[in-house]
Amino acid sequence: MTRTDDTEVPDYASLLRLDDKNFIVLGAGQGIGRQAGHALAAVGARVFCVDLDAGLADDIAKEVGGLAWAGDAVDPASAEQLYQDAEAQLGRIDGIVDIIGMAKYAGLLDSDQDSWNWHHGIVLQHAINAVRLGAARMIATGGGVLTVVASVSGMQSAPSHGAYGAYKAALMSLVRTAAVELGPHGVRVNAVAPGLVLTPRVAGYLSEAEKERGARNAPLRRSAFPPDIAQAILFLCGGLSSYITGQTLVVDGGVSAKFGYAMPGED
Repeated sequence: MTRTDDTEVPDYASLLRLDDKNFIVLGAGQGIGRQAGHALAAVGARVFCVDLDAGLADDIAKEVGGLAWAGDAVDPASAEQLYQDAEAQLGRIDGIVDIIGMAKYAGLLDSDQDSWNWHHGIVLQHAINAVRLGAARMIATGGGVLTVVASVSGMQSAPSHGAYGAYKAALMSLVRTAAVELGPHGVRVNAVAPGLVLTPRVAGYLSEAEKERGARNAPLRRSAFPPDIAQAILFLCGGLSSYITGQTLVVDGGVSAKFGYAMPGED
């Protein structure tokens, strides 16, 4: 058979690099955010490390050779200053990675309005700011990438943390809409949806038995750690995913692929 495919072969290795690209990481101080900062810096990106805690922002900036910014990415007025400062110091913004998110645990009937308002801010509002204030700046300079951390709690029921799950679902809807509206302007928007991740904070309140149960529940028979999520974030930020937008990449060790009922031999 005579070969008829003479299409150009990309330099795939170069698509692994982010040299001369400027990325903002929101919630960079610890856990997934810290690992994402290291992942981006390792492939050549300059990282603008944002955290509410000034000490944590300084620490990660020193670790990755980036810039630190301490402040509230949730508050719209503060976020406006954040993106102004980032643009001024970086020259241009090529990408934003939004790690921010947290849950308070209570049933729906025990969650008051203050809790719902708090979850709206800590789960969704900062991403709205990233689209309105950050992506707008990327459009002005030719495009870029926005990657947010969602959760499997927004894709199925979220018992005892319903507000968190509801706003994570809204976050993934925002990702799809932003991808459609901003795609023609050269901006890709995607999400990573982890399952249970043993960040320092989560590992601190789970018992050893709960950690072991979480590992057994995954088909891969281990728990996720922050680098597992950072690797997926890095993929969505780079050239290997250049035709991917509006998607949520589930990173849960296969838990969501399991059959919903207990099978023989399962505990």
